[in-house]
Amino acid sequence: MNTKTITQFPIPNFFDRAKVGEVWRVPYQDRAVQAETWAKQQRILPAAKDKTRICLMAIDVQNTFCIPNYELFVGGRSGMGAVDDNIRLCEFIYRNLGVITEIAPTMDTHTAMQIFHPTFWINDNGEHPIPIATIITLDDVKQGKWKVNPAVSYSLARGNYMAIQRHALHYVQKLSDNGKYPLIIWCYHSMLGGIGHALVSAVEEAMFFHNLVRHSQTNFEIKGGNPLTENYSVLRPEVMDGSDGRPIAQKNARFIQKLLEFDAVIIAGQAKSHCVAWTIDDLLSEIMAQDPKLAKKVYLLEDCTSPVVVPGVVDFTPQADAAFQRFADAGMHLIKSTDPIQNWISI
Repeated sequence: MNTKTITQFPIPNFFDRAKVGEVWRVPYQDRAVQAETWAKQQRILPAAKDKTRICLMAIDVQNTFCIPNYELFVGGRSGMGAVDDNIRLCEFIYRNLGVITEIAPTMDTHTAMQIFHPTFWINDNGEHPIPIATIITLDDVKQGKWKVNPAVSYSLARGNYMAIQRHALHYVQKLSDNGKYPLIIWCYHSMLGGIGHALVSAVEEAMFFHNLVRHSQTNFEIKGGNPLTENYSVLRPEVMDGSDGRPIAQKNARFIQKLLEFDAVIIAGQAKSHCVAWTIDDLLSEIMAQDPKLAKKVYLLEDCTSPVVVPGVVDFTPQADAAFQRFADAGMHLIKSTDPIQNWISI
């Protein structure tokens, strides 16, 4: 391991830990002026000069998942998981401004009529499934317990109800065949154009500051807009073909290749049990197909991610921990944001 000393920079005075769990307007122009001054004071070079290229992928660090009382707040077992995770994530970015080459936040992006939202489904009583409490299985669709809501066929299938109903059966069949989680009905979340879709203000501020200090454009990756499939992973949707065998979506080959070209990829975000685990799993599959040794360039910030826990309803902590152990067994590194970066990446 390279023992070269890497400067850990101080946390800028404008960062306020107490505001990480709140939504507010980032003062862009003020931060832009401060970023230019900060780069000069701390003698931080542009990212283009990095000899070791490091990408920080921040998965779905959005209000909908990270702000208490928002739609799908990821509290973890502590009840404040995502907020605490984002405090550590912001501080990690600020301390390591000089070595993080690029930040790639993923953005879960949805509209109302999607296969995992209540309005997509209906039962014989005209009722929609209850969010989070409802799991739709293959048997449920085969037996007609849940059917596609005929009203959505106008927008999603050009009025062809039978085609979208065939897709629904095909979809849950594929989930079952591929060993995926069964279809969970989620409450409306990450709605395009809504406040919940936006990045957490404190994290957005840290990324904006990094962008201007390092002269490295933040690389936003959008996922989840296809109404006919879930997209937990930014790298590929859960199901990529329709009932007729034709493709309805494709894996994000461009982003996969870009990630693997970095010398190191650091991953954080929400939720550890779902979008984070699914993305890492897809990245690992690509790595195994290309070169298993590439797993060693992936670092998982375990203290900057939390699993889905709904007290008294569901706790995905064991599944999340098992997934991360599997990633570690494959060669990926489980690390903490407070560890000096030179302890785990050769700079």
